[in-house]
Amino acid sequence: MASSTVRPADQDRDRDRDRDREQHPDQDRRPERDAARRLLDSSARLSYDPATEVDWDTPLDQDFHGMSPEWCSLYGTGYWQEMTEAQRKELTRQEAASVASTGIWFEMILQQMVLRDMYAKDPTDPRFQWALTEIADECRHSIMFGRAAAKLGAPAYRPPRPVLELGRLFKTVAVGEAAYASILVAEEVLDVMQRDWMRDERVVPFIRTINNIHVVEESRHMKFAREETRARLRAAGPLRRRVQALVVSIASYFIVTSMIHRDVYANAGLDVERALAEAKANEHHKSLMRSSCAGLMEFLSSAGLLTRPAVAVFRRAHLI
Repeated sequence: MASSTVRPADQDRDRDRDRDREQHPDQDRRPERDAARRLLDSSARLSYDPATEVDWDTPLDQDFHGMSPEWCSLYGTGYWQEMTEAQRKELTRQEAASVASTGIWFEMILQQMVLRDMYAKDPTDPRFQWALTEIADECRHSIMFGRAAAKLGAPAYRPPRPVLELGRLFKTVAVGEAAYASILVAEEVLDVMQRDWMRDERVVPFIRTINNIHVVEESRHMKFAREETRARLRAAGPLRRRVQALVVSIASYFIVTSMIHRDVYANAGLDVERALAEAKANEHHKSLMRSSCAGLMEFLSSAGLLTRPAVAVFRRAHLI
């Protein structure tokens, strides 16, 4: 009678491995599933409810800015030097509301892309469960941004109609690395500026709380977007990589150039045409945008998504 040399623990491990392969035949996605499990654990430990965490009841104190002044589109210009302190504070509040409105617009695109990507996928997969967790986060963030814009005394700032329609098309057709890398661009740009705002005591306290919530929860979203972008590109050939790199750069251009709506200047009591001209020529703001995207560009380069045509578009958006 032959004796077995397989220990019970080894048999259990083999059974677990076989079961995992049966449930998840794409074994090359195991690193992404492990990362998703960690994100789910992190979300369970540290998440926020903006309805109770943010002070919505205290009236707006107009002695505060809406964002760090250095991030204002006119900071460092001749027009900024001529503005009264009250005008500067009002403009930063209007611009913060515009950024929030653009965030809502793209978060709605993000939610639809992620839902399409996970449609009919395995609900036992941690990636599927994390995707729904991220969508739930984004729903809360969009409501939070909407309430913030209202409290800042701003109207609903929306991208121009052509950009809205391009967004409608993009959220319908974008897949794989194009979807997740575009998500990463929007989240990275907001992350850097909001890290500055949440530490700045010149910024109105409820906005600082909102920024802190968004930074904490979006850090997990960015991790997932990076993992998914890398995973989707593993099998990508040179042509697909070049096409998707250009798609991501074009999406990034429209996201970034839609952040500050032209109406913010009128609502702050400024000359719109002069403000637009000085903002367009503002090297300080362009430099801030480039520095905020340094880590993002390093990632895109490592993923092979920083092709020559893509770099040209990123330069036009002042992201590189």
